[in-house]
Amino acid sequence: MLWLSEVLMQNHDLETFEDLVARIEEESRRGHIHFRMDVRPPFSDTPEDWEDRLEAAFSGR
Repeated sequence: MLWLSEVLMQNHDLETFEDLVARIEEESRRGHIHFRMDVRPPFSDTPEDWEDRLEAAFSGR
């Protein structure tokens, strides 16, 4: 199980929402099959549809 809060805590180098999208894509390729978004990303450029964007990144759409 991949939790968004864990990704954020373990990757302090992320500076933008797009950095986060790229990291979620990487984590998906590593074999995670479940993804939970338990917090809102803290970036100033986080879009309103952030959940849809992260789900798409995780599922490869």
